[in-house]
Amino acid sequence: MTALGAATAVLTLMTACGGSDTAGGDSAQPISGGSLTWGVETEPTTLNPHLNGQGKTKLLLRNSYESLLQRTADGGVVPWLAAAHEVSPDGLTYTFTLRDGVRFTDGTPLTAAAVALNFTKMKDPAYSGGFGSGPLSNLDTVVAKDERTAVFTLKNPYSPFLDYAGTLEIISPAAFELPQLKSGGPEIAGTGPFILDRYTKGQEIHFRKNPDYNWAPQNAKHQGPAYLDEVTYRFLPESSVRTGALTSGQVDIIEGISGNDAGLFEDNPEFTYQHALNAGSPYSLYLNSTYGAAADVKVRKALIDSVDVDAVLQSIYRGERTRGWGITSPNDELFYDKSIEKSYGADTNAANRLLDEAGWTVRDDKGFRTKDGQRLTIEVVQAQSTVRDQRDVLLQAIQAQAKQNAGIDLAIALVDAGTYTDRRKNNTFGSIANSDTLTGGIDIENHWYPVTAFGTLNYSRAADPELTAWLKAAAATQDSGERAKQYAQLQRFVLADKAYALPLYQPEDQIAAATYVHGAGFRAYHQFPESAYDIWVDRG
Repeated sequence: MTALGAATAVLTLMTACGGSDTAGGDSAQPISGGSLTWGVETEPTTLNPHLNGQGKTKLLLRNSYESLLQRTADGGVVPWLAAAHEVSPDGLTYTFTLRDGVRFTDGTPLTAAAVALNFTKMKDPAYSGGFGSGPLSNLDTVVAKDERTAVFTLKNPYSPFLDYAGTLEIISPAAFELPQLKSGGPEIAGTGPFILDRYTKGQEIHFRKNPDYNWAPQNAKHQGPAYLDEVTYRFLPESSVRTGALTSGQVDIIEGISGNDAGLFEDNPEFTYQHALNAGSPYSLYLNSTYGAAADVKVRKALIDSVDVDAVLQSIYRGERTRGWGITSPNDELFYDKSIEKSYGADTNAANRLLDEAGWTVRDDKGFRTKDGQRLTIEVVQAQSTVRDQRDVLLQAIQAQAKQNAGIDLAIALVDAGTYTDRRKNNTFGSIANSDTLTGGIDIENHWYPVTAFGTLNYSRAADPELTAWLKAAAATQDSGERAKQYAQLQRFVLADKAYALPLYQPEDQIAAATYVHGAGFRAYHQFPESAYDIWVDRG
């Protein structure tokens, strides 16, 4: 059996304050039974785990839907639905041996054929819409060798494949015949410790215990059924509303605490507070190098130089967020190249010199630079459904600095999902603001492979041949040091040399809970809030 590359030491920014350690350090004996109400920031756009790209909603969906392997804090993997896995020496064959006795909550047994069907369906863009298309473009076949053995054969060696194959949520094969497949919901059965049994759009989602559950991952805090009988997640998009719901006792636990509100829970004996830095790419402004003013590298560099990101983050988050510098999270010690830090940006003189050189020398009556009668405008587009953690306020602060320091009109457009998709498809945007929760190099590929390649995001529309060369070289080797070298070259090229993006901050998650809530915490590697499986309550 092989581990997932070399071990990755994950830097976790975690604090547990107050009367009990919700990270799981309690000395008290867990209690079975009871209910929990959790106030969450983000409502799922779909309840189908295959089609949901919102990292913030995984804490809900992982109650019902599970994967073949579970990531560990050091970047490795341990068994979950798969009892074992093996990668051939040539890197072309991945074999998963399934656990005995696992059943979906509709009664269907977990078989290798069910696993193969999930991956086969994900290869079909008519179903998946392109989710996972990067890793799956390397997959030739997946077959059930027998009831418990699924064999994946790749077209070529692809080192990030285990990260994808091991973490895709597996749904019941019966789900693929249902009309509710794409929207998801109670009809779509998983194997998890809870059963999704009620969803009220715009209000809440409810799960009840799966009494037959007995296949938790090896690194779970306990085995067997969940402690809670039921858990309800209430959708409370405003941070102040979530805070008020917890402090008033309307909910038992919340996630997504603003920098302003963190002080209400830290060192407060009535509550516990934790935070952890996410894996994946930073929340960044990706600048479209093929559209409008941002097509000029001098304009892109000028925008980046016009913004003092550190000052903006301090003013909004009060020191509660971590500056982003690179193409991946600073907690990824395997692939993060620290040398990129402080190598670009925050140089107002350089910003204005570059814009003068680019011909943007006239100012209009609003103070914005113009050329040939056209204002220097870069429109930032973001889907409204992904606006969280005061990101709208952050964009407004960036907008103000760009105008004040360099005369750049950074327009902000928060749009619905359909408009967002159309703008991306038609390439009619100056910038897209987003972060990515994928890991293992897949996040890097997703942003920097040419956009024509298997449906990658590549918001910057960068098409330099060097990018493809570095990414292919990294994917072709199992040597993590060599992969890191390739990614480091790419990182300096896209950020310092070409100014294709401005990283802002590394997303993190926060959990605050009443002291009677025990066992809440974060996923070991990705550092998102974990499902309710290990949570228990003792209300005295």
